[in-house]
Parts: sequence; C-alpha cells; structure tokens
Amino acid sequence: MKIPIGGVCEPGTTIANKTGGWRTYRPVYDYEKCIKCKLCELLCPDMSVFPKEDGYFQFNYDYCKGCGICANECPKSAITMVLEEK
Repeated sequence: MKIPIGGVCEPGTTIANKTGGWRTYRPVYDYEKCIKCKLCELLCPDMSVFPKEDGYFQFNYDYCKGCGICANECPKSAITMVLEEK
C-alpha cells in the first residue's frame, strides 16, 4: 500500500504478531525475593509483564522478547534470565 505524503493510516494492532519466538533468554521470577515494586511492569518495552491477583507479576511469553531489562532493573534480583529451550 502506497501512502501519499500527509496521508492518514487507519489504526491497528500488533496483537496478532507474537514476538516471543525471537527470544534467546527468558525471564523467570523468584517470588520469594519479589517486593512487588512494579519496576518490571513499568520498564518492560513489550508490555509483557502484568500483575496477578496476589500482587505479584507474571510474563506473557508470547510477546516477551527476552531483552532482560526487567532482570537488570529488579532491585531484589527476583528475575533471572535463563536460556530458552526450544
């Protein structure tokens, strides 16, 4: 589709594009260390971290690309990056 200069694109979504297959490493939580600070959720560029009902967090591995930002920024080292087994 060719878009002219100043053209308008219709809104869309990338929800169908599951990007988790790009991952080499995946994050794993140690819930005993987690202090529920929410940094992992706030800093995830893929929005693949979301809260559970108990206040802890979980990953949506369909969209997590394994960048490691969550593990790097966790103040309690509650997230570890492990090699993805495919």
